[in-house]
Amino acid sequence: MPLVSKTLQLQFSPTENADVEWVNRRFREASGLANGIVVWRKRSLDARGRNPYYIVSAEVFAPGEFTASGPGFVLRDVHNAKPVHVVGAGPAGLFAALKLIELGYKPIVLERGKAVKERRRDLAALNKEHKVDPDSNYCFGEGGAGTYSDGKLYTRSHKRGDIASILRSLVDHGADENIMWEAHPHIGTNKLPGIIEKIRQSILDCGGEVRFNSAVVDFQLKNDRIDAVQLKDGAKLPVNALILATGHSARDVFELLLRKNISIEAKPFALGVRIEHPQELIDSIQYKCPTRGDLLPAASYSLVEQVQGRGVFSFCMCPGGIIAPAATAPGEVVVNGWSPSKRNGKFANSGFVVAVDDKDFQPFANKGALRAMHYQAQWEQKAFETAGNLTAPAQRLTDFMEGKVSSSLPACSYIPGIQGRDLREVLHHEVAFRIKDALAGTGQKYRGFITNEAVLVGVESRTSSPVRIPRDAKTLCHPQISNLLPCGEGAGYAGGIVSAAMDGVRCALALAEGELIKFAHG
Repeated sequence: MPLVSKTLQLQFSPTENADVEWVNRRFREASGLANGIVVWRKRSLDARGRNPYYIVSAEVFAPGEFTASGPGFVLRDVHNAKPVHVVGAGPAGLFAALKLIELGYKPIVLERGKAVKERRRDLAALNKEHKVDPDSNYCFGEGGAGTYSDGKLYTRSHKRGDIASILRSLVDHGADENIMWEAHPHIGTNKLPGIIEKIRQSILDCGGEVRFNSAVVDFQLKNDRIDAVQLKDGAKLPVNALILATGHSARDVFELLLRKNISIEAKPFALGVRIEHPQELIDSIQYKCPTRGDLLPAASYSLVEQVQGRGVFSFCMCPGGIIAPAATAPGEVVVNGWSPSKRNGKFANSGFVVAVDDKDFQPFANKGALRAMHYQAQWEQKAFETAGNLTAPAQRLTDFMEGKVSSSLPACSYIPGIQGRDLREVLHHEVAFRIKDALAGTGQKYRGFITNEAVLVGVESRTSSPVRIPRDAKTLCHPQISNLLPCGEGAGYAGGIVSAAMDGVRCALALAEGELIKFAHG
């Protein structure tokens, strides 16, 4: 007998949306299946008018016809299976490991940083004592940058893999079920560490390994293969296959590849600032009302402008969030943002960045494939030198528009502190004037956005990797090294938690499906 179900899309006011049982009853009535099982497929908020409303898509199944979906990954015992080494325990590395287990391989994950609980202590020292541990910070450690990147799961990379399996696996490990159907799913930085720990436990329970404080510092090459990796503590590990998922900030790995004559390429990225407003102000602009109330989420925004042939855009918008110090080495200032699951903080922040490319990197042409990376580092170091001691250079938005240093600064969520500076001192002139022009255009579209209450904080520079590690389109292996699979954000093939996770899965599949790797050891 064929499956009986109906897919419908209905609109609900915020008050109606708050009553899930009432919403489900409306779907049953509209479908004609009075006792049907309602499965939400997508929910989005339309706030373009003066009366925001939710659009919900759901599938209604006849009684007895609904079959619950299975787990994100079907995990198995791989204690005695062939090993595959994965460098990096961020989203790409962890999901590569889960997929390898499903495919019958034993992942050995090498993470330069520490486990989540230990990592928290280093983040506290970074925020309060301004001490940067190069191996344990907002970018490095269990879960990678994804652990403290707000947990936004929205991606446009639907053609790259099975998003549902990624989201389902996150639910399997403790995320809220609503990430399966929210149009812009979000977990929250407060919840991600526990989820990451559960993923690690799943890997261990199946026979995989996760080794912390295990930075890879050298490769032993033999013919066209990586035969072994050397760790920071001096240990040397024989390697069958290596998935390289080190993230966009692993500059020492990029330098190692270049030193070993393994080809890499300079890659365009985006550079700018982080802009912070009172959340109430963003709410009033977006919802067109004095107060948001309890039935609507903290408002967000997405801004895109073109200024003299370059894209200027908001990046990683964090409603109700904070600005975080994302430096990975002493002597640099880098800012990023995140939000807790409730998004109930006083401020809204977002990156506001300009696309930069090889024309901008020419002062560092002598650095070859690392020229974009050195260009990136230059502005981070200038930001440090300008403000000092991990405090960040900052400027009221109105003062930035008028070209003057702020005599005072508003309250700001950046814990190490901010100092009034002219941000043109820490931004490439090609970036600074485009940000100003784009903000002027934004101010015309969103009344109240240009305000003395907003502050710009510099610099936002880790938008994506400044390096691409080439790989074959079919095998996903490096063209020179037959058992090296560059993966995720650090290799230039992803941009966010979900796209990085999907790329990790793709690399695991490529390794298994093509019988590409000759297992020389074990």
